[in-house]
Amino acid sequence: MIKQRHLSDPFTDLLFNTLLGFSLLFFISIIFMNPIAKLGNVNFKAEYIITVTWPDNQPDDIDIWVQDPNQNLLSYRDSDVGWLHLDRDDQGDLNDKIMIDGVETVYPINQEVVTIRGIVSGQYIVNLQYYKSTTGKPVTATVKIEKVNPSLKAVFVDKVTLLREDDEVTVLRFNLDARGEVSGISHLQKKFTNFGLEVL
Repeated sequence: MIKQRHLSDPFTDLLFNTLLGFSLLFFISIIFMNPIAKLGNVNFKAEYIITVTWPDNQPDDIDIWVQDPNQNLLSYRDSDVGWLHLDRDDQGDLNDKIMIDGVETVYPINQEVVTIRGIVSGQYIVNLQYYKSTTGKPVTATVKIEKVNPSLKAVFVDKVTLLREDDEVTVLRFNLDARGEVSGISHLQKKFTNFGLEVL
């Protein structure tokens, strides 16, 4: 008995191969898109990181103010000026609650973070303000400045005690040279608060 051979239609082969090619391209494009992962991407290039911390679980609100050599003033009111960026504005216990898998969790760490994302030579002034007192007690905060490039290195660490609400202290003034190196640290006081009016 002779078996009959069924020859496929060339048009069907072409159509099948085209469909297979489009399916492959679609699959590859899905792999490279991944929109969920892109939501978490942050351009976190920084030259210096200024971190302010005060005791965990303390409900008082401490704010950082930073002025750059071009007189740009960074604070909670203006969190992105020049090369300065306020990455975290901690409000004591107001923003300590976060939702994880539908469960409210308390994040007790009190921390404000400022990044300097480019080198502008000249003087920088770093102030702390006791914005809101819930406890009515003095608060001791730690200020740390770290140089990021070419490797992470602490260039300044100090503790400052703010006595009462609205107390403001210049933690330090420092100069950056054209190479991004710190020099000329001083503690000459300068106020930035009082609704944006500078008081010498």
